[in-house]
This record gives sequence, structure tokens and C-alpha cells, in this order.
Amino acid sequence: MKRALAVVLLLFTPFAAAIYSQETKVPDAEQFVGKPLGTPVPPSALYVRTNEVGALLRCPVCQGLSVADSPSEMAVNMKGQVRELLARGYTEEQILRYFELSYGQFVLLEPKFEGMNTLVWLLPFVALLAGAVVVYFALRRLSAPRAADASPTTAASATTTPEDPYLARVRQMVGEGKQ
Repeated sequence: MKRALAVVLLLFTPFAAAIYSQETKVPDAEQFVGKPLGTPVPPSALYVRTNEVGALLRCPVCQGLSVADSPSEMAVNMKGQVRELLARGYTEEQILRYFELSYGQFVLLEPKFEGMNTLVWLLPFVALLAGAVVVYFALRRLSAPRAADASPTTAASATTTPEDPYLARVRQMVGEGKQ
């Protein structure tokens, strides 16, 4: 029994080591976005550029914060990857593309102007334009004179009878006052 267990352990140990090493290994950016197209960022400017690029990426854990602002462990790891890629000479576009391929377009804080994201960009302007049209027609309707207000005497005479002596006296007095 001990011999069989030892043989099984010896047979599966290399496979287990290979599987473990593949799980912990992070894929290289060169596989996804190609060779670096820029120049390596000098160490003096690396911190500032890391924060600039990290501010364009959304933290997958916090979702409301950028990678540069998030205190989560995931954001710290992503920020470390950004720093490493900048030091190797990858451009901002390549880094954003790398994270987009890894996490999807959700990871970008500013959605691209393509596909369904076009609605995200255009819908606020359409809503603003529709609101302006509604306000314009509402103000126009309020400022237009009404037919009943334009000729109050015609409306009043149509609703009353000519035999009403009180109304005839009031009309006579109003008419005398105008002259």
C-alpha cells in the first residue's frame, strides 16, 4: 500500500507543480497587446504616470473608484501592473487595451464611443434638447393671448341676455366714462 501511494505521489507531483505554477503566473502583456511601442518611463516620473493611467481604470472591487484612488488589494495589484508596464515601455493605449482584454470594457472609467456606449454619450444631449423644446413650447403657450381674453365684451355678451337691466346700466356707465 505504501509503495502504491509513493508511486502515485511521484507520478502526480510534476503535474501538480506545473498546474500550480500556471495558476499563479500572470500572463504577460506582450501576448495580448504586442511589444512595447513607447519608451520606458524613468523612475522619477513613474509614480505620476502610474497614477495618471490608474485614474483611467475602474477598480473591479470598489467599482466607484479608480485604481489610483482605491485602497483595495486588487487595485494595488493593478496599479503595480500599470507601474511595471510603464517601466517596460508600454504606452497608455496599450495598457488600457491590456486591462480591457483582461476585465472587459467595464474596467475603463470613460466608455469608448462605439456600439451601445454611443447611447451613454448621446443620451444626455438628446434629453437636454428635448427638455429645451418642451420649455420653448410651454413658454410660447403661456405668452400667447387666449381667444377668450382677447375680446371679453364679446364673451360676456354671449353669455348674458340683452334684457338684463343691471348689465345694461353698467355698460352705459362704463361707456360714458370712456368719453
